[in-house]
Amino acid sequence: MVSKETDDDLWDEKRLVAFLKEGHEDAFRVIVRQYQERLFGIAYGITLDREESLDIVQEVFLKVYQKIDSFGEKSKLSTWLYRITVNQSLNWQRRWKRRFRWHHQPLETDESGGYPELWSKHTPGSLYQEKEFKKAFEEGLNGLGRDARIVFVLREVEGLSYDEISRILGIKRGTVSSRLCYAREDLRESLKKYLEKDGG
Repeated sequence: MVSKETDDDLWDEKRLVAFLKEGHEDAFRVIVRQYQERLFGIAYGITLDREESLDIVQEVFLKVYQKIDSFGEKSKLSTWLYRITVNQSLNWQRRWKRRFRWHHQPLETDESGGYPELWSKHTPGSLYQEKEFKKAFEEGLNGLGRDARIVFVLREVEGLSYDEISRILGIKRGTVSSRLCYAREDLRESLKKYLEKDGG
């Protein structure tokens, strides 16, 4: 029997996966609580559609429920979940080919200092209150190539490490770095006039 304790911290990954494979509902509830917000952030960063992102996250958890036995535990559970989410989001793009909108929460800065130039003269809250800036940011983000955009979302929005992104997408760490560099530079160029206007 699975313990009735509800503290998610009591569930280490190995134990959680074991109970998931045994079909315990408590374990499934734990994984939903632990990951639903992060998976939504990834899906939304790719699709830019709130309703579709909610559906995608539901599809991800359904796949986890159906395919947990195929998880070989060679990678972290989170890496597996993020990979499924990226793939489901890309499938949505291919199916619908919609125009995207951006209404995500403020982006995180790079801990190494690679991205703060964009935000150095602003607070995220003040930037998102400016209608013109927000429109320009939407257009700039929408203009990124798919591959660069995905890396940007995983790094800047979800705060994943370069190595985690490399494992999720199955690409080299150097490729992660180059795609992220391209995305940052492209967005800086798109927002150049707004940054210059504020002395950035």
